[in-house]
Amino acid sequence: MQFSKYLLIVLVFLTSVCYGGQVHSDSTGLKGKQEYLLLNKGLQFRITEAINSMYDFDFETAEKGFAVMRYNYPDHPLPYFLMGLSQWWKIIPDTESEQYDDLFFRFMDETIEKAEALLEEDPENKEASFFLAAAYGFKGRLLSERESWTATAFAGKNALKYMEMSKGEEELSPELLLGDALYNYFSVWIPENYPLLRPVMSLFPKGDKALGLRQLEEVAANSFYARVEAQYFLFRLYASEEKRPFDALQITDYLHNKYPHNPYFHRFYARQLYALGKELEAKEVSEEILAAIENGETGYESNSGRYAAFFIAQFYHKNNRLDEAKKYYIKTAEFGEESENQESGYYLYALLNLGKIYAKENNGEEAKEYLKKVKKYAKRKHPVHKEARDFLKKNKL
Repeated sequence: MQFSKYLLIVLVFLTSVCYGGQVHSDSTGLKGKQEYLLLNKGLQFRITEAINSMYDFDFETAEKGFAVMRYNYPDHPLPYFLMGLSQWWKIIPDTESEQYDDLFFRFMDETIEKAEALLEEDPENKEASFFLAAAYGFKGRLLSERESWTATAFAGKNALKYMEMSKGEEELSPELLLGDALYNYFSVWIPENYPLLRPVMSLFPKGDKALGLRQLEEVAANSFYARVEAQYFLFRLYASEEKRPFDALQITDYLHNKYPHNPYFHRFYARQLYALGKELEAKEVSEEILAAIENGETGYESNSGRYAAFFIAQFYHKNNRLDEAKKYYIKTAEFGEESENQESGYYLYALLNLGKIYAKENNGEEAKEYLKKVKKYAKRKHPVHKEARDFLKKNKL
């Protein structure tokens, strides 16, 4: 990816942090102001089923609940934002699909319209600023996926502006802390991992990575609307950046059991089991994923299948059940081609392992075909490319 693209993604990520701001934790809001709807405990109780249904991929139930909220609060941005968030979760399992883009942008634009009206009526309305930051942030995230770089930069700039406006002066509500948490973490992480961006990041307020992680944990434990979003970021950070794989497993286990029909949580639970060497459990969870794909369950598609088939293949391969291993490596490759993910690691290693198995079975021609496909799709510097080259040379294929 070109440097300019990295830069835009970085800037948008810092400003498009899902729930980007801080407000007073007092549910009455600022002195003399109307109660903020986000902090209305009665409403939270009434829409718990809808929120849980959204994360469990029962979008029909969720959106009925959000529609009732929209009827009761037609001029408030919250129901429109939740409808947009519902479209976002339809997109997450396969971000290449543009099927839900139009609805997503429509609801986020309506969120912006309603929030701007509130802000025009009361320029000190921090809840309105919060929704503007959140809606522009989510728009920026999807626009960056679509490589609409000018629109991405515009959305990110607006998200940052309203994130600053939404900050309060008193005790923070954990409901609205996620934005600060992600900013604190990634404003430090980015220059650590991308030195070329250090001059750019010096223009931003200084973050605190350890504080950001603690804030994420607070949101994950104590918030209502942002809880699952915080857990989503936590398990990814625990698994990769923080080297806390068992903590990542604990969260993915919890999320999968709470939302068993969410394909994204399902496949990351399988992935974390596999990463920790729990191969039998990973195989069993992966078989559930393939069954869900076979049954046409919402959100289960080739991306999830690629993960699941590879984990099953690995189980059989390590147990020297080569016919079964070949079957699932082939499934991995088929899912990879269906989703056009031929450069993904699971796809490439499935091909490499097929080549090795066929060579072991003295089927040199078949082995050669798979290893040549590795060389075709893998970048030359990728370890799998070198391994395929060396294997072809050593075995004179």
